[in-house]
Order: sequence, then structure tokens, then C-alpha cells
Amino acid sequence: MDKIEFVLPGDIEKRSFEIISEELKERNIVLPESQELVTKRVIHTSADFEYAKTMTYSKDAVAIAKQLILDGADIVTDTNMALAGINKKILASFGGEAHCFMADEDVAKIAKERQVTRATVSMEKAAQLKKPVIFAVGNAPTALIELHKMMSEGVYRPAFIIGVPVGFVNVVSAKELIIKTDVPYIINRGRKGGSNVAAAICNAILYQLRR
Repeated sequence: MDKIEFVLPGDIEKRSFEIISEELKERNIVLPESQELVTKRVIHTSADFEYAKTMTYSKDAVAIAKQLILDGADIVTDTNMALAGINKKILASFGGEAHCFMADEDVAKIAKERQVTRATVSMEKAAQLKKPVIFAVGNAPTALIELHKMMSEGVYRPAFIIGVPVGFVNVVSAKELIIKTDVPYIINRGRKGGSNVAAAICNAILYQLRR
């Protein structure tokens, strides 16, 4: 049986990150400095060290995401769970707002009429926002597919995409579509991800800016 470690409540997160750093060292994994805090927070959220190998970043991704937030960019999620997990107070301090349109009545109505997913229509609605948008997709590959479609047609270009949907249907291929674009991204390759991971990536960037 593992020994119980006494840790003060305020030090639990700090201790967790120390353990993550120790285990990465044991596995001979060295994360790029610019990506380190983001990947570690994803591991902290999931307790899954595979993310150290599958998290994929476009050139200068974290720096670009930070600058977007400093400039007041909004964040759009594809689930209310991700929306709930994002630190909206820090985001608001830079002039940004977080949105999720999945439960909106108009989105549900249009999706039903067109026989497409709510995520598809949500992305179309988000494209109407009059400011740069960071998309944080943790559940619906159709959200990534729609963003790619809008880019391909030249009707909309996201400022940044966090693409970490989880699942089996079109998940891997939807992520690869985004990787092939010129839009800055943070993607987790493969089937793993989730709303909690999408929120963790947003928060990792927000917490760095707060410091």
C-alpha cells in the first residue's frame, strides 16, 4: 500500500506538479520550455503521461495564444463543461469573454433543420463575433471539421485553435485537418482529450499571464 503523504491543502497543486516533474524525469522526457507548463497542466488534469508525447504545438503557439489574450481575444468552447472550467475572471481582466453556444435555442433549431450537429452550427455562430477568437474544442470533432471548412472556403479564419476532442468517430482525422492549416494551434494527436483538457490548456495560458 502506498504511504499517505501529508500535504497542506494550499500545497496540493504544487506537490502534484513536483511529482509530474519527477516522473517525467524518470521517463527521460524533456518538454520544450515554451510548452512545458501547458503540457504539465494537461497531465495534472488527466493523470495521463501519454500527453507528454501526443501534445502537438504549431510554431510559437503558446506565445501567440498569450498575445491574443493580452489583446482581448474571446474564447469559444464546444461544451458548457469546458466553459465552466475556464478561469473567466483572469480572461476578463484582459478584456476577453468566454462563450459556449451549444445550448442556444437558435443553434438547436438550425442544427435540427439542417440535420447537422450543434457543434457545427455553434462554430458558424462563433464566426460572427467581431473580435479574434480562440476556439477550445474538447468534445466535438465536427466543430474542427466546420472550422476547417470555413477556412477552406475563405469565409472565416480563427485566430487560434485548441483541438482536443475525445472519442472514436472522426476524432483523429479532424485533428489532422487542423494541423495541416496555417492557423496556430495546440492539438492532442490521437483519440484522447476532453472538455477538461481543453479548459486546462486555456487555464495554463491564463495562469502564466496572471503571474
